[in-house]
Amino acid sequence: MTYDRYAPHLRATLALGLPLVGSHLARMAIGVADTVMIGRYGVEELAALVIATSFFHILFFLGMGFGIGVMGLIAAAIARGDETEVRRSARMALWLSIAHALLVMPAMWYSEPILLAIGQEPVVAHFAQQYLRIAGFGMLPVLCALTLNSYLAAMERTQVVLWITLIGLPVNIFLNWVLIFGRLGAPELGVEGAAIASLTVQLLQMVALIAYAAWLPAARKYHLFQRFWRPDWAELKAVFVLGLPIGLTMLAEGGLFVGSNVMMGWIGTRELAAHGIALQLGAITFMLHLGMSNAATVRVGQAMGRGDRTGMRDAAVTVTMVSFAFALIAVAAFLLFPRTLVGLYLDANNPETPVLLEIGAGLMFYSALFQLTDAMQVIGLGLLRGVQDTRVPMVIAVISYWLVGIPVAYGLAFVMGVGPAGLWLGLVAGLTVAAILLMRRFWQGHARGDWTPAQAPV
Repeated sequence: MTYDRYAPHLRATLALGLPLVGSHLARMAIGVADTVMIGRYGVEELAALVIATSFFHILFFLGMGFGIGVMGLIAAAIARGDETEVRRSARMALWLSIAHALLVMPAMWYSEPILLAIGQEPVVAHFAQQYLRIAGFGMLPVLCALTLNSYLAAMERTQVVLWITLIGLPVNIFLNWVLIFGRLGAPELGVEGAAIASLTVQLLQMVALIAYAAWLPAARKYHLFQRFWRPDWAELKAVFVLGLPIGLTMLAEGGLFVGSNVMMGWIGTRELAAHGIALQLGAITFMLHLGMSNAATVRVGQAMGRGDRTGMRDAAVTVTMVSFAFALIAVAAFLLFPRTLVGLYLDANNPETPVLLEIGAGLMFYSALFQLTDAMQVIGLGLLRGVQDTRVPMVIAVISYWLVGIPVAYGLAFVMGVGPAGLWLGLVAGLTVAAILLMRRFWQGHARGDWTPAQAPV
């Protein structure tokens, strides 16, 4: 009886979620390729890449709420058969994504003094600015691609998103090999070569998504790009009000990890480089949960659009269990093979590799600690976005990450002298508090039918 009840939800969740997981992993693999190849180029360059990509992602997190927020809106509108709402929300999310990309570009162009002001080593800050002056132009294609991903995911067209993302990976690796190391007669550009490679791939992926979204027969009735320049101020405001809290939530969570990068930079360049490797390994597993979180948003949004409260609960149970199973596998891998995983990023001939390997393998234990809570907090966010509840999750994120995570990390690492392990215990504390509060809000409010999105307490 239980199997018959949940089997359709499991099939639908995996059919929708696995391509999203794959596309997130492929996108993440581009960052992994950059880290691995720069890690083999130089330690200072690797530390600069860690800081530069953290800087980029802080600004990206703030703008990504518009593209993520419309996923639930579009899914609910499709379930209601409201074609006009689909077009209006997707189009204005693209407008807001473009506006955000243009507004944050100066911060990346003049990033070196900012990085120096927060205590980074001069050589690391210099290399980081070199990277960001090129990679910063990728903010626009990345945000627009994210919005188009949401648009297509809400229509359950995730397979094409996966293939477009996958194709970008070998292109990025090839361009990295040519431009970072100066192969095939190209100049040796180091971190700037990695930035050029990433920007090229991001532009190609955005163009491919635009072409597919315009061609897709099932989407033609929405006329997404017809008279794209025409403003829709009411819908722009609605998407902004929904998306800004999501962006701030992502900023609060991303800020926790970026804050740990900054503080690790205060400890030392080697520690920062090893920390970046351990964090990226954790980020790879996070992509699994992020894909399931996106699926949760669509599935719950569809059920809400149909007015199906039972279907919403069953979909939520299913996606939570799937993500929990992924987390258990990640915990086992991190505890059993820490040195093997960290060693994938390092050049065995580099004399600093043994030190980086020792530090990084030690941090993998703490990464294993927060796998379960990291999974549950992002699934909680996905469920709440499906019912268009974004303001209180923003408050929960700020409390969990900035009033718990960062102070605990700083206190343990520097006041109590625990060092790098203390920073990671701060991450564990912040993510655990967020997971508990977010899941409690969904299951004790929306899932029980006590609240509608408009009635959810602030």
